[in-house]
Amino acid sequence: QVRIVESGGGLVQPGGSLRLSCAASGSICSIYVMGWYRQAPGKQRELVARITSGGSTNYADSVKGRFTISGDNAKNTVYLQMNSLIPEDTAVYYCSCRSIYWGQGTQVTVSS
Repeated sequence: QVRIVESGGGLVQPGGSLRLSCAASGSICSIYVMGWYRQAPGKQRELVARITSGGSTNYADSVKGRFTISGDNAKNTVYLQMNSLIPEDTAVYYCSCRSIYWGQGTQVTVSS
């Protein structure tokens, strides 16, 4: 059974930083099939960042240059380092394995 657990959300002021962590159980969830998504109130869930099977990274245009995804394959854990946060980054952030298995989400609120 696959279990996805996110952590690291919270309240931060504009310009601040947060680091999210996502640990996955199950051998089918290597870091190369995991990604970070977010959903703001009234909006659709969107891809934020992922690591591809070739080891490269993909980012939403809105977070390029500010967010960095990384992973530890030995731990089946991916991280999302979020810098220069802006209020528009406020959302529930979800980690997913293969876009099939999802964590419970962690709230990120950027506000002064």
